[in-house]
Parts: sequence; structure tokens; C-alpha cells
Amino acid sequence: MTWSISVDTGSCLGSGICAGSRPDIFRFHGSYAETITGTLTPDEDILDLADTCPAAAILIRDESGAELAPRP
Repeated sequence: MTWSISVDTGSCLGSGICAGSRPDIFRFHGSYAETITGTLTPDEDILDLADTCPAAAILIRDESGAELAPRP
């Protein structure tokens, strides 16, 4: 099973939490973050990271397209 991951660049505030915590998945492109890869293996730490994004800009979906994060 894989998850898809993306950053809503229109919402991203460029806080750096994602790129600082997981440089293997995120990098900065100008003033916002972007993903290095569009898919990843399921990882609870990534869900937690998406929940801590101050702009709720990290989007994670499962294979069916159901949104897993950010969580309410």
C-alpha cells in the first residue's frame, strides 16, 4: 500500500517545519515547500507532521483517494 502526498502551495506559509523535520520528503521551492516524491509508504510520523503544519497544507491520501491528513 502507498499513500500520495502533496503540498497545497497556495496555502503553504513556508514555515519550514516539514522540510526541517523530513528533508527526505520535503524541500523548499522559493517561499513554499514541495514534496520530493508524490508517494510514500504508510508512516504515522508523516500523518503527525501533516497535523502540525500551521497552514494545514500537507495533504495525504490513501490508494482509494480518501484524505488521511490533515486530520480534524
